[in-house]
Amino acid sequence: MLPPVFDATVRDDVLQLSRPETRWLSTGHAGGKSRGPVAYNVSVPEGWDEMDVDGYVERRLDAAGFDEEGPTLLTGVSMRHARRARLGPVEVVATAGVSNPAALPVADSTHSTAHSRTDEPPAGTVNVFVGTTRDLAAGALANLIAVAAEAKTATLLAQTGFPGTTTDAIIAACDPAGETTLYSGSATEVGAATRACVRDALCASLESRYSAADGNEIPDSVEDAKYGVVTDERAAVSQILTDENDGEAL
Repeated sequence: MLPPVFDATVRDDVLQLSRPETRWLSTGHAGGKSRGPVAYNVSVPEGWDEMDVDGYVERRLDAAGFDEEGPTLLTGVSMRHARRARLGPVEVVATAGVSNPAALPVADSTHSTAHSRTDEPPAGTVNVFVGTTRDLAAGALANLIAVAAEAKTATLLAQTGFPGTTTDAIIAACDPAGETTLYSGSATEVGAATRACVRDALCASLESRYSAADGNEIPDSVEDAKYGVVTDERAAVSQILTDENDGEAL
């Protein structure tokens, strides 16, 4: 078995993932590019309504005994449901909850599209951390988020019927000391491994979160969920190239 890409430590429902001098790219709160040794996944309690997110994260990390700052994701899912998957040069760590699904009807549908919204915070969220031992080019690191999101969507559709939740986030990471890699698409070694790891880590986390022993169930629809939204608006679509503007700037 390959050694893990990240060292993982959990204290007080805070997960620290560590690897020296890692390049991170986060879609979560205060996200973007950063470089450092750690990233975090923080479980928040039901009914969480903290407005000062930065201050809340600082307090949670301090209470858990973590003194290094790093990109952080938040979730209503306990870290006991966190799962990791390793294949080739990639590892994925995921937590999955779908009590706040975000549905996107594609074809015309006769089912109800009523929005099930509430001002209360969601108790779900799908958080994905994908790391590779390779040194990815800037575009390849950004594309790794797209590859992970595609795999997340395919997995959630198959397992839950929803493409995601209202609060999903992804952190991608790579090792500047690793082998230089220019691309991370689905046909590359990094991309293919990412797809497999996202699928398997998410399936395992969902199985843990919605086990019969916990009494939790995946909602059948947004209407049945505790929280959630349906994007049922239709956009105006038009043609770019017509006989009138062929070869001319619009």
